[in-house]
Amino acid sequence: MGSRSAAGWRRRVGTARRTVLAALICGAVVLPLAGAARPETPAPTPSVSAAPTADTLDEAYAVHRADAAEASRMAAAHGDRRRAAADRAMADPSRHLLAFDGRGAGQATEVLGELTRADRVAVLVPGSDTGLDTYGRFRAAALALHARLTADAPEGTRTAVVAWLGYETPGTVSTAVATTGRADRAAPKLRALLDVLRGITGPTARFSLLCHSYGSVVCARAAEGADVADIALVGSPGTGADSASGLRTGARIWAARGADDWVGHVPHLSADLFGTTVGFGPDPVSPGFGARVFAAGDGGHSDYFAPGSVSLRNLARITLGDTPEVTR
Repeated sequence: MGSRSAAGWRRRVGTARRTVLAALICGAVVLPLAGAARPETPAPTPSVSAAPTADTLDEAYAVHRADAAEASRMAAAHGDRRRAAADRAMADPSRHLLAFDGRGAGQATEVLGELTRADRVAVLVPGSDTGLDTYGRFRAAALALHARLTADAPEGTRTAVVAWLGYETPGTVSTAVATTGRADRAAPKLRALLDVLRGITGPTARFSLLCHSYGSVVCARAAEGADVADIALVGSPGTGADSASGLRTGARIWAARGADDWVGHVPHLSADLFGTTVGFGPDPVSPGFGARVFAAGDGGHSDYFAPGSVSLRNLARITLGDTPEVTR
């Protein structure tokens, strides 16, 4: 390629890069403004208590269900029937809540399975647009994983799934979704959760982080020092790190993307704009990143935990430590 052609190519690449990032910033700033003035549904301040232990776990579940029930009453009185119904479902006696906060978009941590006896524990970390109003779809993913683990676990191996909506997720169209800010604030909370879970399960349980979309950025920020054996990134826009080794963890790093996932068309770039780093860098499924890439089938961005899917089967194998059976 001649110098003139090379220079032209570099200009076109640079222009395209700036256009993509400018469009991202512009859309993220302008589009959310219409919803910015939405009045907030009232909810009680979450109960504060000591970290639960195996002996106090049922009591902790009851305390947070009571918070959810009160949040439902307050939402109903406010006229927010959708939130009232979501909170009421969380307050059902069958639900095992390690945390609940009905304020704002809402946060919750739910346990599926018998945590105190679990040998293998999967912690699910959701991506953008996840809150109490949309919690049902996140819980469906956790239920599907728990069912798969129960079916696939060797005899005598006990499993649990923890659905962790423990941070303020960004909107898909927002400034926050293109930066690590929310993830940076969430990471210490995720590490703290892992410490609490370890205190409940004891030292022999094996933990895996299964991280979807923007949740993979959260897991990447929390990876250093996290007490987990495996970290799986699915539908990831990037992690903010240049490579798997850049996550500074002894955990095995896995990555997958479905053939029909739109995130595959997102430019894996990172640039400093207006004093903020926008974008998350290299693609985790690219050979240069260094993750263990596994098969996710033909699914789209919301299909990684679909019952019967290739990706769900592989995520269960990763959680169970059955790594030779993970398909690539």
